[in-house]
Amino acid sequence: MKKISFLILAMSFIMSCDSIRVTSDFNENIEFSDLKTYAFSKKGIDKVKMNDIDKKRILKAIDIELYNKGFRKSSIEPDFIINFFTQTNQKVDFYPSNNYYGYAVPYGGMGVYAGSWYLNSFKYNEGVLFIDIVDNNKNELVWQGIGKGYIYTDKADKKSEKIKAMVNKILLQFPPQKD
Repeated sequence: MKKISFLILAMSFIMSCDSIRVTSDFNENIEFSDLKTYAFSKKGIDKVKMNDIDKKRILKAIDIELYNKGFRKSSIEPDFIINFFTQTNQKVDFYPSNNYYGYAVPYGGMGVYAGSWYLNSFKYNEGVLFIDIVDNNKNELVWQGIGKGYIYTDKADKKSEKIKAMVNKILLQFPPQKD
C-alpha cells in the first residue's frame, strides 16, 4: 500500500512540475488594436544570462506566435519592442511519508500509536520567462507575461518543446482582452 500511495504522490508531483503557470499584466489605457509591427530589443536580449542556443529558441518561438496572431516584424519604426529575461528559482517540494514503528509505552503506562509522518523533499529548478512589450513611441512597458515551469536540462528536444510551450502559453494572453 505504501508503494502505491508513494507512486501516486510521485506521479502527481512530476505532472505538477511539468505544468506551466502563466500570469500577465497590462496598461489598461493602451489601445492594443493599434499595435501591428514589432522588433526585438537587441540591447536588452544581449543582457539575458542564457546561452545563445536557448535565446534563439525563445526568439523563434516568439516570432512564430506573433506571426500567427497577425503581427509583422519590422526594423523600421515598429509599434512595439519585445524584450525578455529569465530567472531560475530553486524549489523544494515536500511530501509526506508514513513510517510505522508500532507501539510505545510512555510514562503513563498506556499503549499508544507511535507511528510518525516524515516529510521527504525533492529539489528542482523552476525556470521563469518574462516577456515584455514596450510601446516604441512612449518607451513604456504596456504588457508583461510571465511563465513558470520545470527546467529540462538534459535533452535538447525536451528543452525546445518546453520553450515553445511556455512562449505559446504566455502569448495566448497577448493582446489582452479588455472587459
